[in-house]
Amino acid sequence: MRSRISSSFIAKAVAAAALVGLADWLFWVPKGVGSTLGLFALAWTAATLALTPTVWRDRRSWMAAAGALLLAVPLLDAPGMCAMVLFWTCLTMMVLLPRSAGFDHAGRWVLRLILHGTTSLVGPWHDMLRLRGPLGRNLPKQRILPLLPLPLIGGAMFLALFASANPVIGDALYRIGAPRFDDEAIGRFVFWVMIATTVWATLRPRRVNLPTFAPSTGAPLLLPGVSTGSVLLALLMFNVLFAVQNGLDLAFLWSGAPLPEGVTLADYAHRGAYPLIVTALLAGLFVLVALRPGSSTAAIPAIRRLVVLWIAQNVFLVASSILRTVDYIEVYSLTGLRIAALIWMALVALGLVLIVWRMLRGRSAAWLINANAGAALLVLLGCTMADLGSTSAAWNIRHAREVGGKGAALDLCYLRELGPSALTSLVALELRLDLKPDFAERVAWVRHEVLVEMIDGQSGGEWTWRNSRRLRQVRSMLAAGKLPASPSRGPAGRGCDGALLPPPAPEPAPPVEPATPAPSVAEQILPRPALTNEAAQ
Repeated sequence: MRSRISSSFIAKAVAAAALVGLADWLFWVPKGVGSTLGLFALAWTAATLALTPTVWRDRRSWMAAAGALLLAVPLLDAPGMCAMVLFWTCLTMMVLLPRSAGFDHAGRWVLRLILHGTTSLVGPWHDMLRLRGPLGRNLPKQRILPLLPLPLIGGAMFLALFASANPVIGDALYRIGAPRFDDEAIGRFVFWVMIATTVWATLRPRRVNLPTFAPSTGAPLLLPGVSTGSVLLALLMFNVLFAVQNGLDLAFLWSGAPLPEGVTLADYAHRGAYPLIVTALLAGLFVLVALRPGSSTAAIPAIRRLVVLWIAQNVFLVASSILRTVDYIEVYSLTGLRIAALIWMALVALGLVLIVWRMLRGRSAAWLINANAGAALLVLLGCTMADLGSTSAAWNIRHAREVGGKGAALDLCYLRELGPSALTSLVALELRLDLKPDFAERVAWVRHEVLVEMIDGQSGGEWTWRNSRRLRQVRSMLAAGKLPASPSRGPAGRGCDGALLPPPAPEPAPPVEPATPAPSVAEQILPRPALTNEAAQ
């Protein structure tokens, strides 16, 4: 048994060392992170699956493993933080699910993942301190072995810092065959430690035990001021207030009636979008607290009908918020954050519907949490596959005022900020023949900056499949010709929108002091006569 455990530990240590070497070769040597992150994710998943036999005996772990492999696809295509977090979540759940009795609900798993990530920071070092040989446990060297990792690792770290700070120590170590300890070497060592700690968390996961709360079997929770009568009156008042707000939205927002004097559509749309979402969230919270399944208030038919009517009004309120945001986008422009806001509003509406369904069907709180978490997970998966920046760039260019659209003037600074996501749209815009010369020159400059930046990234460690496809698409767009040469930078350079910057104002010349007349030869040779007191006065 001890030999088997020891061989498993050694195999995982070798796998961790191999993953550290792979990460060094993929990320540190080429100095960048690109589609190589997807390759590392696949290798990490394969090593964890190969060295964790319990995963193969749990069907829940199969689903998590499938999710990790699926999320390696966006990491191969265009890696991002969202895809990386979701991949780590699936991979971690893959190794933790066999250690849990059941799934319970997503809220407890969020807490479990946080605790796992925290305790895993000390996982490798804790395992090193507990290290024992398979034989000879009582030998002196086996009792001393657990004491060595901390002083050896800590001493090596301090020695590297001293070698970096003191050239005498650094040269002496280099002469005896040690590598040079400079800032890059120290950074590389820290990088190795970070990768080793991260992969060790799934190769040898820490056991995380959360307290189990039994469902309450006593009297229902009573809140101050919450009774059947108060809930009924509150729902009547809430429905009236929401009817007024929804009526105004119907009159001005949905029907297109003229707004009162001094109020623009952009004002009406922008000011109300986010406060109304907060209103809907508060409404959902009220239903969760005051009308829990099995409570006395939720059992009264009149209250249940009023709740359904009120939630329906809230869903319409969210739809109005979405329309407000769409109207605001049409007047101004589309951004990735505004797309995310529209998605968030749709999730809020779905959450409200799920709250009512829970009340009507008597579902548990765990069901509600898992249903909302599942919807959010599907949305996040879609966002990792899509390129919201490319969608924003294409929409803004298609509706820009400069090309005859009804939108705002094109924000070239935002397109420059989007980088490669805006390249194909910028090239398509540049190939148009109806652009004004000044605007066409600014577009050409922004396109040139984005293209040069992307080519530099593709030639180094930041290469991605998505940018490779973009370059092929640009070449196909230019099959019948080529892009004009990049405009000149100008004497003072160009701004983020490609416009020439004004030359700096000339500095004012310093004031000229009056020249002091040079002394004559006689004054230089003959001493000046001393003045008497009377003459001085």
